[in-house]
Amino acid sequence: MLPIFTALTTTSLAAVAAFSPTTLSTSSSSSSSSSVLFTATSSSTTATSYVGAGTAVVDMNQYNLPLEKAAEAWTAELTPGTSLQQEGVYLGSKKIDDGDDLFVDTLTFDNISRDGGLGIELLEIAGGREDGLGITIVSGLVEGGNAERDSGILPGDSIVGMQIIREESDGRSESFDVTSIATECYSYDATIDAILSLPESDTVRITVKRLRRQPKVTVQLQYPPEQNEPDATIELFAGENLRRAMLTRGVKLNDKLSERFDSGGLGDCGAEGTCATCVVSISAGQDLLSPPKTQEQQMIVSKKPRWRMACKAFVGWGMQEGEMTIKVNPRQWPE
Repeated sequence: MLPIFTALTTTSLAAVAAFSPTTLSTSSSSSSSSSVLFTATSSSTTATSYVGAGTAVVDMNQYNLPLEKAAEAWTAELTPGTSLQQEGVYLGSKKIDDGDDLFVDTLTFDNISRDGGLGIELLEIAGGREDGLGITIVSGLVEGGNAERDSGILPGDSIVGMQIIREESDGRSESFDVTSIATECYSYDATIDAILSLPESDTVRITVKRLRRQPKVTVQLQYPPEQNEPDATIELFAGENLRRAMLTRGVKLNDKLSERFDSGGLGDCGAEGTCATCVVSISAGQDLLSPPKTQEQQMIVSKKPRWRMACKAFVGWGMQEGEMTIKVNPRQWPE
């Protein structure tokens, strides 16, 4: 991924004060845009699911960045095409002074009234290109305005798309006419032009991207006395696979005394969940792991409730933070 604004994206909020925040006060326009689709991964009305960590069970806003830090951390990157998205310029994040690892979340808010304007203040933090590329973020919400009342949009968010959805009926069947605009990595002027191109409507759906710090789980590792290894502490991000994360951090994990369940011999199955050489015992923090599925339940957990196959367990389940204590190679511990 190639950064688009190498210098501009390092600019602090104070340094871009020359870009005066402007309120989105227009409620409609007479022209209609072509339909440009954008992808939203979550909704304000439904629980959000995260890869590896499942559905969030905590208030994700506790991981939000304040406006000043978000303005420093946003960046734009030229991303190659994949099976999931087209090649293009997309918002990303970079580390700032406090060193927090960040991720970009996507949220969608439905049925925001346009009557009297949206009440969203925008600020351009990167731009100046002839092609209209830039980074524009929400710098504030008008008190009592539609966006403050009808949505969870917050300062520091970047609007990446809007949709007008109108229901049509011929008396026999119903259909929906959808007009969409994409505004990700648009300059201030390009963002305003795109919004003004939307047709008249009572309400609008808005999709934003939001910077959040990645929740972490602190794991204390305890080794069998015979291994003569000191206890160690590692930090894992919510959604990380336990086996993979431990191996990449140099943890001596595989238990040579464990027999494979598929063949009865010895050896590492390579995270297929058939050898159980990566089994660990959870002394504290079991609720921070993903629940066991049927195979693991039958093979391990039904017999040893505190044991888990590290290759099938993900930490920070529900995007939780916390502390865990894990005994490595539990077969080598005295009963």
